[in-house]
Amino acid sequence: MTEHNTGQDAGQDAGQQVETTAIRSLTTQSIEAARDAGRTALIGYLPAGFPTVEDSIEAAVALGNNGADVIEIGIPYSDPVMDGPVIQAATSQVLADGFRIDAVFDIIRAVTQRTDAAVVVMTYWNIVDRMGVETFARRLAEAGGAGIVTPDLVPEEAGAWFEASDRYGLDRIFLTAPSSTDERVKLITESSRGFVYGVSVMGVTGARSEVSTAAENVVARAHAAGAPRVAVGLGISKPEHIREIGAYADGAIVGTALVVALRDGGPAAVGTLTAELATGAVKNSRGDA
Repeated sequence: MTEHNTGQDAGQDAGQQVETTAIRSLTTQSIEAARDAGRTALIGYLPAGFPTVEDSIEAAVALGNNGADVIEIGIPYSDPVMDGPVIQAATSQVLADGFRIDAVFDIIRAVTQRTDAAVVVMTYWNIVDRMGVETFARRLAEAGGAGIVTPDLVPEEAGAWFEASDRYGLDRIFLTAPSSTDERVKLITESSRGFVYGVSVMGVTGARSEVSTAAENVVARAHAAGAPRVAVGLGISKPEHIREIGAYADGAIVGTALVVALRDGGPAAVGTLTAELATGAVKNSRGDA
């Protein structure tokens, strides 16, 4: 890709080019393989380096080898404004122990060598910016990574990322929310590759019907805007949650429950929980996705 100006038109132009590119993303392949097998794609999140680098590798491998289709490796950050308290506590511990960003690529390389799941990173954009977008993208691709989930990056400001992700064949996973306008949903959809990450605003504890309604609407709007794959996370911790989400979404994202399992029971507990969650991903002889 050549030059991207800021502004919505730039993001839309980039998205339109993505539609015609020959890039076949690893994340797309994983999610569509799940769909073809009659399953909701299971996407699991774990923080890099928690509780140790070695344990985070073993936990991610356990995740991939027990039913996860996509693994998100979260890069610890000092101001994780979008993370809940469990994940914040985990990443704070990792940073206090002196975690270095270079270890992320070692973790991804080790995990991709031992599991068939696609591996993406979730990171606040300042981390990528500090290293250099081109350098980060190249190192991620060399390690076998599939792409980046970017919770605080918008397409209008992602010109360098559009170029680097196309150069190295990486997925761009942007977020859409209930508050997003129709124009914003369309821009996010056109700018993403791999899947669109649907965010649901959480209500008070136990307000499941309200949360479910919000999430279903987010997914429906993204699909209507042309997104072929939309995944959503709702504090999922049980197979029945995935079964519910699978009625309308292409993927279910699990984060906090896996981090709790790792914190309390180590990598083996992550494998056990993943296998249990995977039972909820099987659809009842339906061809819908």
